[in-house]
Amino acid sequence: MGSATSELPASRTPLGAAADTGLKIVVVGGFGVGKTTLVRSVSEIRPLNTEEVMTQAGAGVDSTAGVAAKTTTTVAFDFGRISLNEHMVLYLFGAPGQERFWFLWDRLFSGTLGAVVLVDTRRMDDSWYAVDRLEHHGTPFVVAVNRFDDEPVRYSLDEIRQALALPAHVPMVDCDARVRSSGKDVLITLVDHLYARAMAQETTP
Repeated sequence: MGSATSELPASRTPLGAAADTGLKIVVVGGFGVGKTTLVRSVSEIRPLNTEEVMTQAGAGVDSTAGVAAKTTTTVAFDFGRISLNEHMVLYLFGAPGQERFWFLWDRLFSGTLGAVVLVDTRRMDDSWYAVDRLEHHGTPFVVAVNRFDDEPVRYSLDEIRQALALPAHVPMVDCDARVRSSGKDVLITLVDHLYARAMAQETTP
């Protein structure tokens, strides 16, 4: 991605006393897609992360095609928090993207209300597992396409939906994981999707 900086708040916000509803959200996707960046950019607290420097031990195990400049990687999960209003708080968990850590995903999905699948069009195939596991668990999700400056082809959202065989009811948005306002728009899209689903279930006889 380019050199744009995240729109981090000047000071991290303490959790308000009126907050009484916590929602667990998981951010999933392929290796190097920007999950840690997204959690870091939107979190109102200093995010917890388990990033480690990539070493020769990962050579031949973790594919770095398309992300050759990447020097660190998440080995457990990222954690952040964002308050949507004075009562509702999202707790964000960023899942590791490498295949050797996929065994952690099912545990991270436990108690999850919804998820964000972050997609890098340069490595589209890496998104299949995330979509498959969320559908397997019956977890509602939205797809956010993290746009990189060096994309060889800028595919439209309709083209990406077709490539991932996503049904029409799954929301899709463009985003820049480095930018706080963009990340918040992704989370708002997910919350709106969850609310619409809940309302539809309530009105179904």
